[in-house]
Amino acid sequence: MKIANERYEMTFCSRGGEMASFLDKQTGIQYLYQGDTEYWGGKNPGLFPIVGNTFDGSYEINGKRYAMKNHGLVRYADLECIHHDDSSICFELKDNEETRKQYPFSFVYRVSYILENNRCTVTYDITNTSDRDMPFTFGLHPAFLCPLCDGEQFSDYHLHFSSLEQVTQILPYADKQRPPKRIPVTFQDLPLSYDWIIDASTIIYEGCKSAHLTLQGKEHGVKISIGGYPYLAIWTPKEGASFVCLEPWYGHGDFTKEKVPFEQREGMMKLSSNRSFTTSYTIEVF
Repeated sequence: MKIANERYEMTFCSRGGEMASFLDKQTGIQYLYQGDTEYWGGKNPGLFPIVGNTFDGSYEINGKRYAMKNHGLVRYADLECIHHDDSSICFELKDNEETRKQYPFSFVYRVSYILENNRCTVTYDITNTSDRDMPFTFGLHPAFLCPLCDGEQFSDYHLHFSSLEQVTQILPYADKQRPPKRIPVTFQDLPLSYDWIIDASTIIYEGCKSAHLTLQGKEHGVKISIGGYPYLAIWTPKEGASFVCLEPWYGHGDFTKEKVPFEQREGMMKLSSNRSFTTSYTIEVF
């Protein structure tokens, strides 16, 4: 499945309703990681109804225990394409027997893509079709190739924020036996290096004010909108990986063993019956 214009072409897969490719037909530059290396088998999953996971991978709702894989349900599900034309496409997942074994709520999850020139607008709509409040959180996990061009290295790139940032960096402990450290940091430009990301496992910032974040190479790059998302994660798995994930989140998984109920976790949202949650972001390539 694809959408395209004179210069750019995007392809998609039903698994997760994910972007599979964002190609500049003129230059031949592919902007999205293809999930084709030993470093990571993912691509661009939507994270619902949890970002990350709970401390032990399980949680309790109304006295019954449930469990989900890392980052929730959608990335493992096959979504139905409910709209497709030359410049837009929309995928849908409705709850089913399998999802309710892991997450005991009825919902409709939709993700739509609109391609205009060099920009794709991605919109997520989540509707609670249960007869009770639905706790959830949500996040994005797009993986961008880095480097983008032959002859470049990962370290030739940097991250540019559209505003000067004075944020909190969250530093979880690997053993999850203590609450994470939270330290104030200030920056606007961050040079990319494997050591910087891998030493922290995942870079997590809370409270970014920038409207946009740009992955900037010598000439080409990607700009994404991050305004309105409380958290931003930056991840690559190990040295030599040819991609970096820039991840706006509404919430996060457990950093340590939590004693509060699932619906009261930090970053968890609550959606009333028959109400919808909508969020979006843009990807602009150059």
